[in-house]
Amino acid sequence: MELTVTHFLIVCPLVFLAGFVDAIAGGGGLISLPAYMLAGVPAHMALGTNKLSATFGAVISAWRYSKKGYTPLKLSLYCVVCALAGSAAGARLALLVSDRYFKIVMLVLLPITGVLVTRKKAFDRERPPLSEKRTIFLGMLISVGLGLYDGFYGPGTGTFLILLLTSLAHLRLHTANGVAKAINLATNIAAAAVFLTNGSALYLLGLGAGLFSIAGSYAGTVCFEKGGAKIVRPVMILVIVLFFVKVLSELELF
Repeated sequence: MELTVTHFLIVCPLVFLAGFVDAIAGGGGLISLPAYMLAGVPAHMALGTNKLSATFGAVISAWRYSKKGYTPLKLSLYCVVCALAGSAAGARLALLVSDRYFKIVMLVLLPITGVLVTRKKAFDRERPPLSEKRTIFLGMLISVGLGLYDGFYGPGTGTFLILLLTSLAHLRLHTANGVAKAINLATNIAAAAVFLTNGSALYLLGLGAGLFSIAGSYAGTVCFEKGGAKIVRPVMILVIVLFFVKVLSELELF
């Protein structure tokens, strides 16, 4: 498809916001994926381009959290390997679904994802730590499952990772966030590789938006360290509603 200035004007500011949100609490895909589709990018192209730009921001987030000591190496390595496999499989599955049916799937998943993300409070309570083996086993299960989801669809993955790592694997919030960022980086790389090798990405738009993703992710990690995240949910809700209405209008179900 032919890119115009309008595509960049719509996508880039929202991708910056997505990177900011994702670095704080996950769920940036709830903003960035709709941004591409609001700009008129077809579903599969939007998925691939979104993964390309999100990878840049994920690198910054993962690096910042690792630098702060929030990313235990052994646990993260096991999780990353499982996440790579799951995400690659999910992306291949997404390529098999037609554009129309994929939008129908999003019509179902998007409201569910939005509700779960905006109502999350599960990681406010700390739990007693588990044994190392059990923590690694649960981390691997979570990684492969959400890796599959992230490769196929994606929005909300970072938030779901934090929720599950704190509630099931009993990680502390900062550690869960650090491990989640490492997993999210792996899922983005694997999915992006699949979409790129199948020609399902707009390189120029993805690379341009990637710069904004880097800036947003850096700002978000700084904000997380200072404890600020109050603006995240209202913005996500607004974008979800706009995206939901747009998909409904395109499908012409009524």
